[in-house]
Amino acid sequence: MKNKSKFHRNFVWVGFGCVIILVILLSGCPRIEPGKQEEPLARVEDMYFYPSDLPNIFYGNISAEDSAKITKTYIQKWIKNKLLLQKAELNIPTEKQREVLKKLEDTRASLMIYEYQQQMINQKLDTIISQSEINEFYNQHLNNFILDKNIIKTLFVQIPTNSPNIPNVRRWYRSNNSEDLTKLEGYCYQYATKYDYFNENWIPFSMLLNIIPVSVNNQKSYLKYNQYIETSDSLYLYFANIRNYRLKGSNAPVEYINDNIKSIILNNRKIKFLKEIENNIYYDALSRNRFEIY
Repeated sequence: MKNKSKFHRNFVWVGFGCVIILVILLSGCPRIEPGKQEEPLARVEDMYFYPSDLPNIFYGNISAEDSAKITKTYIQKWIKNKLLLQKAELNIPTEKQREVLKKLEDTRASLMIYEYQQQMINQKLDTIISQSEINEFYNQHLNNFILDKNIIKTLFVQIPTNSPNIPNVRRWYRSNNSEDLTKLEGYCYQYATKYDYFNENWIPFSMLLNIIPVSVNNQKSYLKYNQYIETSDSLYLYFANIRNYRLKGSNAPVEYINDNIKSIILNNRKIKFLKEIENNIYYDALSRNRFEIY
């Protein structure tokens, strides 16, 4: 309740500070611009600054004095910008002003077109990509998907050095028998600090090397001659069964780049979709004689 009361008092003081600065700024200013339902805080020639023009700049429990300073600073910045703009308009040659206006119009057009395109994509673009589409794209562009690192499929176990039945762990983690793997999984739920199949996905070999204390100078050679890794430190025993591997420079497995291919297909689909919209609008306008080329 005390905190709530304190927050209420701070809120009141912030509001009171804003009122004070508004009164100060309103002194000697026109009261209201036609069509506006609020009184202006500042004016530069026929341009007005209203309370609704203030951004959300009051964060946390700030004092009335601070809120007044922030408001005053923001309004002074607005006034300076307007005065500077007027000075620029008087001194910049007309031709340069036309260039600026052209750039503004081009930017506005680009933003409007972009917003319309995104709206159409969200409403009508088919974003479902089947695995058969992914496989077909992969096979057609196989040479584009070359590994830049060594990757593996592995089972990894980390257990404290004082864990029981370690000989069983050594046997289970090497096995492909489903019953042995079930036993290993049950054991790891009880004793392991880490146990991971990595969802049977491909992972960079370097990821395994980051979590297991083993020194590897030549990854290619190591992978060729070491399917099973057993090592330890003062606290843990580490076991890894490298079930499969692919070397840097070879074709990436489709599962490893599945998401990348999805993104490529979806992007290509977007480009084609937007091109169709552009052409449809063009030929519809052409059929209605909405434009001419001279």
